[in-house]
Amino acid sequence: MDLQDQLRSMFPDHEFKEEKETKPEPEFWIQDEPLLCKYEKRKGKPVTIIDGYNGAAEDFKKLSKELKTLLGVGGSAKNETIIIQGDYRDKIMDFLKEKGFKVKRVGG
Repeated sequence: MDLQDQLRSMFPDHEFKEEKETKPEPEFWIQDEPLLCKYEKRKGKPVTIIDGYNGAAEDFKKLSKELKTLLGVGGSAKNETIIIQGDYRDKIMDFLKEKGFKVKRVGG
């Protein structure tokens, strides 16, 4: 028995407002085309590149920051491309799919 049921039994004459469950709005602008997730080596070091985001610049920076915080690594975001230090394609793709993005793996 939850709190709502207990209150209803204590105050049967009171009219309780039913809260409608609303679908949470997406944090980021979700686009139709998939994001491209690639792996490259630059100067001998592995990097993961997320390319093809065409939403608002504010959402782009927010997405970049969340990815870097999630993985605990460095990176940069410019020219509609997010560069993450290291090979984290699987984790990044899972995170983006949870957020509602379509993701396409490019390369190996």
